[in-house]
Amino acid sequence: MSEMKPNDSAATEDRREEKDWAAAKAVFDNLKTNKPRPPKPQYAVTIAVSSRTLFDMVAERKIFVEKGVESYVSYQVEHESEPLKPGAAFPFVKALMNVNSRLRMLYPDSEELFDIVLMTNNHAQVGVRLINSINHYDLTIERFCMTGGKSPIGYLKAYMTNLYLSKDSKKVTEAIEEGIAAATMFMPQTDTQLSDTQLRVAFDGDAVLFSDESEVIVKQHGLDTFFKHEKEFENKPLAQGPLKCFLEALGKLQRKFYAKNERLNCPIRTFLVTARSAASSGARVLKTLRSWGLEIDEALFLAGAPKGPLLQKIKPHIFFDDQMFHIEGANEMGTISAHVPYGIGQKYDKGKLIEQPAKK
Repeated sequence: MSEMKPNDSAATEDRREEKDWAAAKAVFDNLKTNKPRPPKPQYAVTIAVSSRTLFDMVAERKIFVEKGVESYVSYQVEHESEPLKPGAAFPFVKALMNVNSRLRMLYPDSEELFDIVLMTNNHAQVGVRLINSINHYDLTIERFCMTGGKSPIGYLKAYMTNLYLSKDSKKVTEAIEEGIAAATMFMPQTDTQLSDTQLRVAFDGDAVLFSDESEVIVKQHGLDTFFKHEKEFENKPLAQGPLKCFLEALGKLQRKFYAKNERLNCPIRTFLVTARSAASSGARVLKTLRSWGLEIDEALFLAGAPKGPLLQKIKPHIFFDDQMFHIEGANEMGTISAHVPYGIGQKYDKGKLIEQPAKK
């Protein structure tokens, strides 16, 4: 009888562990539940939202700033049976859930769905109130990441995040630097009745869907040079911006509805709302989207006109822009807006330079 070698023993142990893992997974997969399970991250469109973005936590934040973390945690524990009020991202999350419901009707076994993750630096002690609030509003949020005061940005890639929404501009900037689509959300000053049946997402163009290369020319050389440049390079696609990948993800889910002859009844609608002029600089934008194989449902070229009044008609669940004066104008008119801190526009305020560009 041959003696078992150490390597054989290790291999046997590995096989046993794999068999145990497979058995455990099979048991879990066979558990019956009426509650939809979150999709596998590799198939999902993962939206990570912070707790202060999902819920209105202004009063709680004030306690944290004025009295410190211990008082803040104690307050949350004492009030954990009281649901938090909806925050800026709440209608967006509800709209994502509606799209999931429609997708499950058409594709019962598909895991190409939105997966909403609560990504917060809150302490685990606060988790009970967050869970109670999520259950109170019947939100489908199963995955949590609570980092106990540390930045959660390092976990975004591990969660395969497609979009990160926060109220902390520093964290958002850090996420964008990591190559993750991200934006800082703001609550509008007035309430607007939003669609219950269709997710509506509006994007600015330059420095949001596209790079800021054209924006640099506008800021440094003026409109005439910009128009000349865009005409000359009309057939050269713009480089991608930080939110291109999110539009791509939306397009992937839209095409699932189109495949079922649901184009006219699609629960996702996208808008390009840009300060560009259509005749002078619009062709390059549309040709860039075409070169990427992406569609936009509505393209609105404003030629420098304010965006707020038009957004008031569109009523998006979220509007992305790189310039704060557009965000502020939209918020004043009731639009939920998200600032993308990217590109040369961050060095200007209402067209005026606030920071000298780095010398080459």
